[in-house]
Amino acid sequence: MENAKQPYGTVLIKASSILDYLSAKKEPQSLNVIAQETGLTSSTALKILDTLLLIGYVKKHPETKKFELGSALIKYANKYLADLDISKISYPHLKELQGRLDETIHLGILEGDEILTVNKLETKKPIVCLNSRIGLSKPLYCSSMGKAVLAEMSESEVLAYLSRVELKALTETTITDSEALVRQLEDIKRNGYAVDDSEGEKDVYCLGVSLRMNNKTYGAFSVSVPSYRISPEVKDEIVQAILKTKENIQRELQQNYVFI
Repeated sequence: MENAKQPYGTVLIKASSILDYLSAKKEPQSLNVIAQETGLTSSTALKILDTLLLIGYVKKHPETKKFELGSALIKYANKYLADLDISKISYPHLKELQGRLDETIHLGILEGDEILTVNKLETKKPIVCLNSRIGLSKPLYCSSMGKAVLAEMSESEVLAYLSRVELKALTETTITDSEALVRQLEDIKRNGYAVDDSEGEKDVYCLGVSLRMNNKTYGAFSVSVPSYRISPEVKDEIVQAILKTKENIQRELQQNYVFI
């Protein structure tokens, strides 16, 4: 029988077994116990632990010489949860929102200076957004999701954004004046939601909010309707619905991030 092919970098598998073991323990663990529980020799376990210690994946208590998980792993957990799980966490809430309003719902994440659509829930009404699709990126300054994200950035972050991004007109109503945009961002902060009135796509009206917690943006979502269907009553209904949905999503985000 042909020998089973050995994976490249078996030391990574050994390191993974150590991290798995430490993640399952509430208290710091001694070298001997770690070696015994992972099936490694003490010398091998120590070499791997020293490397993990160097890159911050584990930390060592100087008094007891025991090891536990290090804080460097959190950035990877944050990245995974922020960019992937935001879709899973938000989906049932956005599905409920879509069922209530029967309008097109978009979910986006921040990618550089643009908002990337990662999910779209279609309305059963006549097509609203011919140009919207999953995987499409839009500038922050001319979309409701993007402006909602910008509004929660610090003043210095907004100024840095405006210094590197040209505000190009995509439609007749796109905001191309930086001072006017800043004034609108102040309104968004006060109101809690952003409006895109045919600024990114002609004849499409969008209302959006960001999903931000602990000074980190995890995404944004919006409701899009044809401009002809917007009225003060319809707008008020959508605003109340998206603010409530935002509250529900952020409550669940808080529960998922309680370990940080």
